[in-house]
Amino acid sequence: MVDIIEVFTQSSIRIKYENWVIYVDPFDMKEEPKDADFIFITHNHYDHYSPDDIEKVMCGKTTLIVPEKMVSRAQDLPGLAGRVEGVKVDTYHVVEDLEFETVPAYNLTKEYHPKSAGFVGYILCLGDHRVYIAGDTDATPEAKEVDCDIALVPIGGTYTMNAHEAAGLINHLQPKVAIPTHYGSIVGSYADAGVFEKEVKFPVKVVVKIKE
Repeated sequence: MVDIIEVFTQSSIRIKYENWVIYVDPFDMKEEPKDADFIFITHNHYDHYSPDDIEKVMCGKTTLIVPEKMVSRAQDLPGLAGRVEGVKVDTYHVVEDLEFETVPAYNLTKEYHPKSAGFVGYILCLGDHRVYIAGDTDATPEAKEVDCDIALVPIGGTYTMNAHEAAGLINHLQPKVAIPTHYGSIVGSYADAGVFEKEVKFPVKVVVKIKE
């Protein structure tokens, strides 16, 4: 299952599952595959909501899923009329047979991602696997309640959890696999992935996708 997940710059993710191609927060894409069935956006910051990169991956069949407060903004994107779905936090959805849940994504003591903004992480239900894509968040009470098999969590610090905090969250959640994101470019260093991997405890397997 881990092999179908790619992580590009920051929290830019592509998942190829059966007949679906799913992107989350496409950013700084080097190619223009235009193959997305679904694009999930966690929040409106430029490194997560990038219209130029959305255009690189979207095609005539793409559905864009965004936090509810972003719907009107997203509907202005060329070629997406009628194919934008708004979501609230703590909700369950089925869009074209794809099941997913939303989880609040916010900072506990910093002001970059206030809880009131309605930013989200997603749990994608892919067959028997629950894939948690945390978005820009700290180790919040809601994040600590997530039930998942694979967790993709930010580790770069400053705007999100750092590597130590993210490892603590993973040790609490105990997924089968943890994949670090949100480091190595705008914030955080490649060394953070090593710190994260060292501090995550067995039996959780850490898979590093963003490498130098």
